Amino acid sequence: MLFDKKTVLITGGTGSLGKVLVRRILSGEMGTSKKIIVFSRDEAKQHAMRLSYLHMKVSTDEAIYRNFLKVLEFRIGDVRDYAAICSALKTSDIVINAAALKQVPSCEYFPAEALMTNCLGACNIVRAIGENSYPVGTVVGVSTDKACKPVNVMGMTKALQERILIAANILNPKTRFIGVRYGNVLASRGSVIPLFHEQIQNGGPVTITVPDMTRFLLSLDRAVDTVFAALKTALPGEIYVPNAEAATVINIAKALIGNRKIKIKTVGIRPGEKMHELMVSEEEANHCVKRGEFYAIKSMLPELAAARKEPNALKGEFSSAQRVLDYPNTVKSLKRHRLLPGDQITLDDGELLR
Repeated sequence: MLFDKKTVLITGGTGSLGKVLVRRILSGEMGTSKKIIVFSRDEAKQHAMRLSYLHMKVSTDEAIYRNFLKVLEFRIGDVRDYAAICSALKTSDIVINAAALKQVPSCEYFPAEALMTNCLGACNIVRAIGENSYPVGTVVGVSTDKACKPVNVMGMTKALQERILIAANILNPKTRFIGVRYGNVLASRGSVIPLFHEQIQNGGPVTITVPDMTRFLLSLDRAVDTVFAALKTALPGEIYVPNAEAATVINIAKALIGNRKIKIKTVGIRPGEKMHELMVSEEEANHCVKRGEFYAIKSMLPELAAARKEPNALKGEFSSAQRVLDYPNTVKSLKRHRLLPGDQITLDDGELLR
């Protein structure tokens, strides 16, 4: 199976995606891994994550958690640091690069910092594998819908990361470099739903940017499903995209407010924001194919594009403005993901928001 007897390195492993990746890989649904290396620069998050596994009492997983020091390794390091990356890579079979600066406003004010993490980090991984001939089988770069026709620094640096990894297939043919793109993750720290919940708990107002702004909605498990699908079937240089639903910010706000007498205040678009997000651009649609429940954007590099002849799956761009849920279905979606007021929400760092 996918992870059988494999050592998996997850950079940014203490982030929202990283933590769910660790949980899902440890579950054994895709085979029993030899080891998972959680690589990040945040010692506090690593300590909290380590304790969460030490204190876990799950009878069916006792063997894993009793011996978790052998199965789960926590390693302090930064993707910007070439030596640290080399140390982590040399025993790894699969690398999932989830380390990122991802907050749009922060990247706008500190673009050089975003460049070093989101681009230099990917360069270090590619360089380390190439210069040291590490036997890494696959590298997955975690990207974002904001990398598609980017208008902000976060998206621009992620778009460059995609190209760095795609091109790496040419000079490092023994390693498969692939990517995934996904949209806003429901209930992740800094996203709109926890913000709305906090504003509602404080009596409002609930602040929205523009009522008709749309965003893709994706659960963390669906994001992990995308990573697993890419690992299983993506060809070198391909980027996998989930077929995600979308909603307007006004409908999300109204669904969360429910019958409460709380005002909604429009504050305008923040620096670097789009009205609507794209998963696949009009240009990319010309080489976008269907792979099960996902789209695969094939590389434009001729050395990689000719690997398999498949019909295009899209006639135009894949935008959050095209597949917008109406209000009743927005409510259903939030109920399905247990995100309406009264549900227990766990944020990126493990904090509970009620």
